[in-house]
Amino acid sequence: MTGVESPVYEPGHGLLKGRTAVITAAAGAGIGGATARRFLEEGARVLISDAHARRLKEYETALAREFRGAVTSMACDVTDEAQVGTLFDAAVRDHGRLDIVVNNAGLGGTSQLVDMTDDQWTRVLDVTLNGTFRCTRAALRLMRDSGGGVIVNNASVVGWRAQAGQAHYAAAKAGVMALTRCAALEAAEYGVRVNAVSPSLAMHPHLVKVTSAELLEELTAREAFGRYAQPWEVANVIVFLASGYSSYMTGEVVAVSSQHA
Repeated sequence: MTGVESPVYEPGHGLLKGRTAVITAAAGAGIGGATARRFLEEGARVLISDAHARRLKEYETALAREFRGAVTSMACDVTDEAQVGTLFDAAVRDHGRLDIVVNNAGLGGTSQLVDMTDDQWTRVLDVTLNGTFRCTRAALRLMRDSGGGVIVNNASVVGWRAQAGQAHYAAAKAGVMALTRCAALEAAEYGVRVNAVSPSLAMHPHLVKVTSAELLEELTAREAFGRYAQPWEVANVIVFLASGYSSYMTGEVVAVSSQHA
């Protein structure tokens, strides 16, 4: 990581004390795992989920050593409606209510459009956009009946700007942005706020494996700070959107990057 100054990891301030949250794609690495830890540090009870059951259980075990009794896990493939329903039912069963949902599940990949297969296109859209839709719908049904809540979706700067080889991912993330805005209007009458974060490059070990040195250098050079984000820096913004400090914000897509356009 380069840049003039390393970021400071701020301690928790109890911003989510007493709240119950579901976070998808939270098996340790990346933004989902960082968000789970930050939520726990802020006093929330957290149900983490992921399609990778082994990694998910390992991360739950690690978190439980520090936050005993505050974290549970359930494997969930967001492309499967039945699994999504089971996940959200478990949140209410295990924790009594559902206050916050972070839709972090997404699938990327690189392919030139001319060579992209229907399967490649469909798979990315199904996980990234349709998965966010399924989880948002499930959350709204519960929050409508309980009297409120917060949903935070994970979008991307490629939903705003073009990047070669990312047509499927960019289309999915632009869809997440539009879904966020429309859901926010509909959910307001239930006392539910719906916002999104739009990060660029939040580096973690799994992403390093699939990102070329050339692309990493190019994307890093675009950033005002001359470095990629730490996943917890994005998680900090998600905490803000989930907390009472953003009580009048809904339908917003918040850039966690200098690459808005």
